[in-house]
Amino acid sequence: MAKKGNRVQVILECTEHKASGKPGTSRYVTTKNKKNTPDRMEIKKFNPILKKMTVHKEIK
Repeated sequence: MAKKGNRVQVILECTEHKASGKPGTSRYVTTKNKKNTPDRMEIKKFNPILKKMTVHKEIK
């Protein structure tokens, strides 16, 4: 059976990575409650390619 509720899967992508010009992307998959957070998420996560903490924003 499918899960019930307001939880949806979202993809977080690094905002600083595109400007750096390095190949690859830093993406994380997580879930959020659409009722509590209807806006797009912004979380600081570790970017293994840049080797530092960067802001990751929700895409799509």
